[in-house]
Amino acid sequence: MFSHTGPLLALCSVLTSALCCDWLTEYSDLRNSSVTLVELMGGAFTDQESPVPFPYKLYAQVEKKGLESQLLFIRDSLEQIYLLFRSNNHSSANWDTRKTTQFLESLHRQVVELSSCVPKKRTDSRLRNYYRRLKNSTLSCPGGSAASWELLRRETKDHLDRLDLLGNLVKASAASRGRPADSSTL
Repeated sequence: MFSHTGPLLALCSVLTSALCCDWLTEYSDLRNSSVTLVELMGGAFTDQESPVPFPYKLYAQVEKKGLESQLLFIRDSLEQIYLLFRSNNHSSANWDTRKTTQFLESLHRQVVELSSCVPKKRTDSRLRNYYRRLKNSTLSCPGGSAASWELLRRETKDHLDRLDLLGNLVKASAASRGRPADSSTL
């Protein structure tokens, strides 16, 4: 006799992990903090064009996927940004050290909170490749130049803005499933 319990339990566990995610309840504050810090840690944003085109198509594809895929993409994007800034010497950028540290802590906190919401899966290769190309084409000299870091800071702000739109889509999807977006029951 075929049992419907197995598939039902699997579906419930996926939805529960996505919908009960504590990150969703504090996302707006964390996102605002990250954007504010990336804006304040340096001077005016550069007008220099990025050598690597922004991955609009990748974001558009993720927006059409389910909650879990969207949360994974947000987590992986934040992690890639964190690793980009954390694993490289950005001393040439002359940024406010305290704000830079707070920015990295904010990113790390979001990555940790999102990791508790979604299963650990390998980062989408297209996303990894994008950040690898961005890093290689901007920080090719040891330590990177101040201009390269300013370009990465601007690109990061663009990503944070786009990730905010995706996060709002996730919250709206959770709310449409009968869960209030600002409730602690997410």
